Amino acid sequence: MTQDSPLTQRRVFFFWLPLAATWLMMSVEGPFLTAIIARLGSPEYNLAAFGVAFSFALLAESPVIMMMSAATALVTDRGSYLRLRTFAHALNATVTLAIGVVLLPPVFNLVARTLMGLPEEIAGRTWLALLLLLPWPAAIGFRRFFQGVLIRHGQTRRVAYGTIVRLAAMSAVALLLFRHTRLEGAIIGAAALSSGVIAEALASRVMADRAVRSLMAETSEDAGAALTYSEIVHFYVPLALTTVLALGVHPLVTFFVGHGRLALESLAVLPVVNSLVFVFRSLGLAYQEVGIALMGKHGENYLPLRRFAGTLGLVVVAGLGLIAWTPIGRIWFEVVSGLSPELAGFALTPSRILVLIPGLAVVLSFQRAVLVHAKRTMPVTAATVIEVAGIVSVISLGIFLFDAVGAVAAAVALLLGRIGANLYLLPILRSPLHR
Repeated sequence: MTQDSPLTQRRVFFFWLPLAATWLMMSVEGPFLTAIIARLGSPEYNLAAFGVAFSFALLAESPVIMMMSAATALVTDRGSYLRLRTFAHALNATVTLAIGVVLLPPVFNLVARTLMGLPEEIAGRTWLALLLLLPWPAAIGFRRFFQGVLIRHGQTRRVAYGTIVRLAAMSAVALLLFRHTRLEGAIIGAAALSSGVIAEALASRVMADRAVRSLMAETSEDAGAALTYSEIVHFYVPLALTTVLALGVHPLVTFFVGHGRLALESLAVLPVVNSLVFVFRSLGLAYQEVGIALMGKHGENYLPLRRFAGTLGLVVVAGLGLIAWTPIGRIWFEVVSGLSPELAGFALTPSRILVLIPGLAVVLSFQRAVLVHAKRTMPVTAATVIEVAGIVSVISLGIFLFDAVGAVAAAVALLLGRIGANLYLLPILRSPLHR
């Protein structure tokens, strides 16, 4: 994306706003589906089966999540578009094959029934839900590739439009199946999720058509600098490892919390606390592609982007703090989230500990953007390794050495782990990187 005038804070804001709206809209997807599943028969079994199936699909999805950042950073002409598109298709096929292998009865029985110990009432429903989620990770990879193309061309509003299509399709399928069929909740949830992302993927491809035609007409000025598959792999593998590690730590946190003091209360409130934190954290997650797209060929827009990141970080911390540290917190957890007064009070402490997380997410997104723009992705993975190691170390010490309350130990671990990642990448906040 070319810059014809100095980058202003207003320009950054309106570039970022549709992407932030996209993340915010996606944050309502999970609560909507679980609310439907909870209103159908055998809610405990179906909610558990849907959660397990979604976890499998999410883990399979993790290698393709960074495709948006890759397309934003690498797709500049016909050659780079075609090569990265082929790479994306191969990656999408691989993750689909991985789920297909898990669905094979001998493999599924080993993983779900033997290793995880799922009872038959949950295991059978999980298999059916995962079967319906088979196209989900590939559809995510497909749409994130074309969303990256859209962002590269400054068309962030179309990314938000695609999310509207996704939510509309997901909601329509869920409500139709809820009202007019006798399907179980886990099946309805999985079918709605897959329908939504497939609709969004198709919409993203249609909306990116003009940008694609523009790319197909462009050729690199330097034929010797043409993007190669080797360069794509070198660039992308660290990013994929980053998301695999980041998503893989959540089951570990759940394991440790389950062995901590007040485990039942902790397991009950952590999803509610995390969903609140995610609302504000999502505003920072949207900033990574903004930084990549607007940094400028030689990092000339580094300072205005860093200034905006600082402002945004303060705003999201203040927003979460206003809820966690005032009487609004009680209202949120009791009235909005439906927790009992006892659990609502229990949720306040981890929420207050995690107040800084949204601001740190903004900082990390900016740090990653600088690195991805400079095509130096290994430090991104290194920072995630430090974060995951910090989380596991702190929570294990808190649970097994200090007998801490599970939710409190988890919150402290998540905060210190993220601080560790930010500190590792601290030099990036001092000056831009030049290729």
